Amino acid sequence: MSAVPAGFAAVGAGSPLLSVRDLTISFDGRPVVHGINFLIASGEKLAMVGESGSGKTISALSLLRLVTNAQITGQATFDGRDLLSFPERELQAVRGQDIAMIFQEPMTALNPLMSVGQQIAEVIQLKTAVAPVQCAQEAIDLLAETGIDEPQRRFAAFPHQLSGGQRQRAMIAMALAGKPKLLLADEPTTALDVSLRGQILDLLDRLQQQRGMAVLMITHDLNLVRRFASRVIVMEQGRIVEQGNTPALFAQPQHPYTQRLIASKPERDPSSDSALSSTLPAAMVAKGLRVTYPTPLPGVLGWFKRGEFVAVQGADFSLPAGQTLGIMGESGSGKSTLALAALGLLPFSGDFRVADQAWGLNAARNKALRRQVQVVFQDPFSSLSPRMTVEEIVGEGLGVHEPTLGLAERRQRVIEALKDVGLADGDAKELSRLLGRYPHEFSGGQRQRLAVARALIINPKILLLDEPTSALDVTVQKQVLSLLQRLQRQRALSYLLITHDVDVIRAMAHQVLVMKQGVVVESGSVDDVLNHPRHPYTRVLVSSAG
Repeated sequence: MSAVPAGFAAVGAGSPLLSVRDLTISFDGRPVVHGINFLIASGEKLAMVGESGSGKTISALSLLRLVTNAQITGQATFDGRDLLSFPERELQAVRGQDIAMIFQEPMTALNPLMSVGQQIAEVIQLKTAVAPVQCAQEAIDLLAETGIDEPQRRFAAFPHQLSGGQRQRAMIAMALAGKPKLLLADEPTTALDVSLRGQILDLLDRLQQQRGMAVLMITHDLNLVRRFASRVIVMEQGRIVEQGNTPALFAQPQHPYTQRLIASKPERDPSSDSALSSTLPAAMVAKGLRVTYPTPLPGVLGWFKRGEFVAVQGADFSLPAGQTLGIMGESGSGKSTLALAALGLLPFSGDFRVADQAWGLNAARNKALRRQVQVVFQDPFSSLSPRMTVEEIVGEGLGVHEPTLGLAERRQRVIEALKDVGLADGDAKELSRLLGRYPHEFSGGQRQRLAVARALIINPKILLLDEPTSALDVTVQKQVLSLLQRLQRQRALSYLLITHDVDVIRAMAHQVLVMKQGVVVESGSVDDVLNHPRHPYTRVLVSSAG
């Protein structure tokens, strides 16, 4: 499986739908993609994989010249015509009609001021010039084809009124509006729950077969690649390092980078189970935990009374010291609401205790408890202030909980926290530069380490981990999970892990709680719940992760 010849040969003897040769992409004379070559046959499902920064997305975007200020050279022959030589007007006719694209995040790709139906109908009218009434009906038919329930009603819905899965289906419907021959799917399932990922993948597979279109899927999710694609291209640092048929490449990867990607599945640390004891005291206990939100009632009754939406209904759990309790469930299951209650940020009823003390109305006591419970959020880029330096971000908690610390002592505590998470190393000059840097100057994995350091600096007993690795590449994900396992051993930390990733639960958790529509449907040890699930919903979650 060499870099180019094997991939070209794999397409077959017929003329390919798309032939990319010597594609080079540069910014200000600095190449970021280095002369790559690949083919896509009509009706083929090809996956392009690699970590963030490998060049996979920018390579796909450059085919339609959607990259601002990029210098693009080489050839991209589509149906016998070189896309890279097209004038802008001719290229506009190709975009959305011959080649369409599904973007990674539908909330940023969809217009928030237009209904999803209007946006789909707009594409149909631009590409086919049919009457508006017919465009609207075709848009409704496309929504129905992608499996959206009540398509006529959803036609008038705005993006924020749809769930994540519905928004992604609407994006697919829009991409199909021009009846493309080639569909570029950029991380189409990354932001979705595990069962929704399977549904979207099955939908793309069915539509691809029905319409006979080719699909180029850009992703770092190897489970998705194994399930969907017939052929794989692996990119590293702007170069294709390996390509071949999916079963052969996964069975015998040749390049070290490919081997590293395939081996990056989260792994359980055997030592994390060796010291477990049923006699460990509980770090956090909930009994009959109930969280509700007020809702408006229709009609005149709504003037005098508010309704109630129950987000968490009667949840019971116990988190022992030094262990991890994983909370699984899809979006809307109530797991994030439970997490906010655990942080003391939402009103609740029932008994909720941290270190055998109840969250209450006493602000001074709550402040002491908050020191014991810290949080690491899903997206480190949005949870770290862009206007604060590393020293200010990591040391912020000390200003609240240890305000008497001097500047020198506070800086030393920050450096120690950075060393604990593997960021601080080197002489005093290097450390000084590190402390003065801002979040945007770090990679995703480094930013997540900063978030962990910020949480650890005040020596908490419990860390709430809210999807701590879902925004990271597979290799970086494995590094962050290994870091969290090491810190748990060294500090006897308790983790409340919120995630929909079954592999992360399997690697990290000792006990598991499965939630659906605000109710705990199953709980128990990680082995019992994942290997012998009793509830049908749990079985769906576990099987979808395979």
